[in-house]
Amino acid sequence: MTTNTTHTTTDTTTTRINFAKTAPKVFRALIGFDAAAREGLAPALVELIQIRASHLNHCAYCLHMHTNDARKAGESEDRLHMVPVWREARHFFTPQEQAALALTEAVTLIADGGVPDDVYAEAAAHFDDEELAHVLALIFTINTWNRVALSTGKVAGTDER
Repeated sequence: MTTNTTHTTTDTTTTRINFAKTAPKVFRALIGFDAAAREGLAPALVELIQIRASHLNHCAYCLHMHTNDARKAGESEDRLHMVPVWREARHFFTPQEQAALALTEAVTLIADGGVPDDVYAEAAAHFDDEELAHVLALIFTINTWNRVALSTGKVAGTDER
């Protein structure tokens, strides 16, 4: 039985744990994984991947955080608005970014049919093996962060980093 008083309230009827305080070792491991995944990747690409996965996972908390981070890093409003519809607005994104966004969608929605060979091949054509491994790791981490935020009831606009 767990007795824990570190809860986050998302509304008047639901109380959820504060994951960072309740499982600090696990939380620090996720932070380390996330930091390692980002190594060698362009900051704009990192944010685009995190924004797209957060859209797909309906994670308002992470979407708010990463769009703000992207703005602080100099990302344009035009590109931020086009991320959900990048296929219809390809001219806003480089071929490398498009390949990363397609891979992000395939990995995030993996239950819908896995990662198609053509999507993987396109990403592999734009990234060397080490970069591709980091892109994949970043996709894994943002999907994990989305699940942490959603399952613990994080509220958009209350960035607690």
